[in-house]
Parts: sequence; C-alpha cells; structure tokens
Amino acid sequence: MSGKTQTSNNTEQETNGGGPSENLRDSPMMAHLLDALEAGTDVGHYGRLTFAMIARHFLEEDELVRLLANQPEQDEAKARAMVVQVNGRDYNPPKRERILEWQAQQEFPICPDADNPGACNVYRELKFPDGVYEHIQEFYEEQAA
Repeated sequence: MSGKTQTSNNTEQETNGGGPSENLRDSPMMAHLLDALEAGTDVGHYGRLTFAMIARHFLEEDELVRLLANQPEQDEAKARAMVVQVNGRDYNPPKRERILEWQAQQEFPICPDADNPGACNVYRELKFPDGVYEHIQEFYEEQAA
C-alpha cells in the first residue's frame, strides 16, 4: 500500500489549512485508540474493528496488524485475519452513531468524548481516499432507488 502516511505529524497536514487530515493522530478518537493499542490496553472487539476500518486507509498493513496484535488475547494471526476481513469486505469507516452503538456493547470507550456531538466524526477529521467517498455515494444512491 503505497502513499500511506505514518502516525506522526507530516508536512501535508501543516499545509492543508486545518481541514481533514491524512494523519491518524489528528483525529482525537484515533489518537486515543492508537495510544491504547501501543500501550497494550484492551480496546475491545469493537475498538479493534473501528480502528481497523479506519486505519487501513492510513497505515501499511503490517503496521496495522502489529498494533492489533498487541492486544490481550490477540496474536498476529488473529490480527491479520481481522485486517483481511475488513479489507476483503471493503468496509467503510463507521459513522459516529455506529461507533457509539458499538461502544455501548463493551467496556473500553472507543469515543473518548462521547458527550460532545462533534466528537468521533472521522469523516470530518480525516481525509480518506476518494474511493471511500464514492462508495458511500453509491450506497446512498442505491438506497434511494
């Protein structure tokens, strides 16, 4: 996967005028998840799924697997299986409402500021590849038909 950015600050973010970013850490929720994953804190199944569905657009696959495998009761094989499933089904990043639904089903708070209605909207915070937006548009067009 070429063209993926790292989790640290990059010069593109510094020049894009503060709009959606290609840096995962510019999303407070993704920074929260990254910190927890790097620390080996159990983010729960839905935390891992949310992270994989979003981070796959920004990280190399091996880095994504490494972070997910750092979870309690996880290993590289389980982490890679989740990444393969998310990629294979081409899951779109979840909307805030879905993230909050999933969060209610587990202990770890995926959205660290759930009471803030503007928080955890990754479509506002991050710049995804154009194909993600096209896929969403096609879905809504099919629903309207």
